[in-house]
Amino acid sequence: FVQLQAFGQNAIFLNKVRITGNVTWDNTLPYVITGGILVDSTATLTVLPGTRIFLHPDAPFLVDGTLIISGTKEDRVVFAGDRLDEGYIDFPASWPGIFFSGSSTNSTVKFAVIKNAYQGVVVSDPSSNFLPKVTLSQTIIDNIYDAGILGINSNIEVNNSLISNCGKNILLVYGGEYSFVNCTVASYSNFFIDHKNPVLQVANFIEQDNNIFVSDLNVNFKNCIFWGSGGSVEDELNIVRKPGGNFSVTFESALYKQKNADPVDAQFSGNILKNTDPLFDSINISKNYYDFHFLKNPAAPALDQGSAIPLPFDLDGNPRSGIPDLGCYEK
Repeated sequence: FVQLQAFGQNAIFLNKVRITGNVTWDNTLPYVITGGILVDSTATLTVLPGTRIFLHPDAPFLVDGTLIISGTKEDRVVFAGDRLDEGYIDFPASWPGIFFSGSSTNSTVKFAVIKNAYQGVVVSDPSSNFLPKVTLSQTIIDNIYDAGILGINSNIEVNNSLISNCGKNILLVYGGEYSFVNCTVASYSNFFIDHKNPVLQVANFIEQDNNIFVSDLNVNFKNCIFWGSGGSVEDELNIVRKPGGNFSVTFESALYKQKNADPVDAQFSGNILKNTDPLFDSINISKNYYDFHFLKNPAAPALDQGSAIPLPFDLDGNPRSGIPDLGCYEK
């Protein structure tokens, strides 16, 4: 005698779908995608607040055109795997990830949660109009097995965002144009992912078939936190330069873990807090619980240590006033 119990909910099921024209998804029902989805090079997909998108292991989210994610602080847009049962709901690599190809343009991701993928957000090739190919703001990228954000000679802007507990939180290779403002980048070894790679890896080259290709690189990190714990990593900043092309990697006001010398090819200015515990509110690995807000008592060292910025709100949508804090959350 075998007793079975099953739960279900109504949803919009899509299999190997191609988006053409201008299409809008709302939060009336969740979307479940199998076989993959492609936003055509001439198409724009707009996703409204509160929309939930669940993807199967065989379902990459491919963007050749434009993707507009317009969540709000009350109703974030969620991307996750389609296994919601206990024991699988928090598995990393549950679905492939979101991929912006060379033809994609002018995509924006605001107030979104992207979690449990193999790769989070992958953006390749330079912008065709000198604007960021993808702008992420007030977005959480969490529990990604490989790279949370992977830029390949591209143009990405990230503001007020949290990239946490990924195999490689931020990986930028083969040059490109990048800006990260008030971001928290942190990883803790846990049951799913061992922290064995620096949370930030930047290079102006890529190696293919035993050949090395170099491209111009310009990266600016402002008011950011780079922290990791529990693994084998001592230096969370890994900046590697090969001869050729223009090269600029700057950190303006930052808190980071770097037991050894700072990267020789990076420039630092403003308030620099090196090897200073950020005092996150709650980290409980045994319960898989992570709260990257700051402790109220004692006062966290990142409070009021940022440089002036034009960002009026933090990741929670709370106002930033006066001297900003480092990281994605304002006190």
